[in-house]
Amino acid sequence: MSEVIATLKKDYIYNLMIKGKRQDGRGFKDFRDIKLETNVISKAEGSAKVTLGDTQVLVGVKLQTGTPFPDSQDEGVIITNLELNPIASPEFEPGPPREEAIEMARVVDRGIRESGAIDIKKLCITVGESVWIVFIDVHVLNDDGNVIDASCLAAIAALMTTTVPNEQQGIGANVPLAMKEIPVGVTLAKIGSKLMVDPSLDEEAVCETKLTVVSSSDGSIAGMQKMGSASFTEAEVLEAIDMAREKAAELRELYLEELVKQE
Repeated sequence: MSEVIATLKKDYIYNLMIKGKRQDGRGFKDFRDIKLETNVISKAEGSAKVTLGDTQVLVGVKLQTGTPFPDSQDEGVIITNLELNPIASPEFEPGPPREEAIEMARVVDRGIRESGAIDIKKLCITVGESVWIVFIDVHVLNDDGNVIDASCLAAIAALMTTTVPNEQQGIGANVPLAMKEIPVGVTLAKIGSKLMVDPSLDEEAVCETKLTVVSSSDGSIAGMQKMGSASFTEAEVLEAIDMAREKAAELRELYLEELVKQE
């Protein structure tokens, strides 16, 4: 019976979308309500929680000293992990990271890394010997769709409120983490010939494919990731990029630029 209900629900959502409508009444360019909270983990150097509709993601940032990579001896290190907690969805199971979690962690990491969001040279303590390693830990608390955009938003907000604990190492006063860019990820789902931002869990279940675009403040692309087996035409990719840039600029202005003013 549950499989029959699931099939009927998918058909209902699909038929709505091909008529230009969404189950929750949103337009195709509308995000669900977003709530962003920062400094929510007292023992982390930086933290943020994003609630996107009913999707909830918590990010903690920790810094520790370590050895730089041989080919970048004057640069700090960024390590991003994403955990799909079993409490977030009946689909998530305990154990080693799922392939889906590894893929999403790479998208978050790539957006931060390729946009140059963190000034990694300022994380160098002693060239060739000691640098700060930035650990970005993403925890999915509830999955109601579009975990990746919530993760990207929470990760950059957590970094923007991170303090480098120099005093802990006896190397001077604590300072804010040096940031140079504010990348924002926007995911679009394709159903039929329609593209829509911020797919809900039900919409993800019926979409043929998704495209996540991470863009910087000037609109340049810091990362892209396609998920799903169906294809995009060239025109659809260009449309998706334009939509993603537009929505990223809105999210950046509404939720992240205020954090810059608070620094």
